[in-house]
Amino acid sequence: MKKIILICVLLLILFTSQVKNSTKEIEKKIFAISKNIRLLEAEVGDVMLEYNYLSSPEKLIQHQSYYFENDLIKIDVTKIKKIEAINNQLKVTDFINK
Repeated sequence: MKKIILICVLLLILFTSQVKNSTKEIEKKIFAISKNIRLLEAEVGDVMLEYNYLSSPEKLIQHQSYYFENDLIKIDVTKIKKIEAINNQLKVTDFINK
């Protein structure tokens, strides 16, 4: 009878230690994933702020006038050319097909 009780107690101790170890592993994984999520959420917030702030036409015009003043000029997109290297020769074509 004592042997059975002793074996049960030992099995319970082993089972408890196994559960604790697996719980620690799970907690480590949860912590690592939570840390990654926090970093990614901060990055998404920064990217969204940059996208919303810089992509509006009003902001782009404001930045142009504030930072570049007269350095930027408007150009007709149909006058933009494309240079390609074909068989060691340069070929100049229109960037936009008419």
